Amino acid sequence: MSNDVKLIDFAAERDKRIHDLRDRKLEEMRNAFEQALPLPKGKKKPKSKPKKR
Repeated sequence: MSNDVKLIDFAAERDKRIHDLRDRKLEEMRNAFEQALPLPKGKKKPKSKPKKR
């Protein structure tokens, strides 16, 4: 065999491609949910004094 030949692992390449497609779909879903149901910004509660009994 010649040393210039590069072997391609088609299974690994397919797994990468499917993984990228799923990541893109997940990102699209996240963006859609953020637009439909925006999360409120974190509000910090002021520390209150303990109630006297």
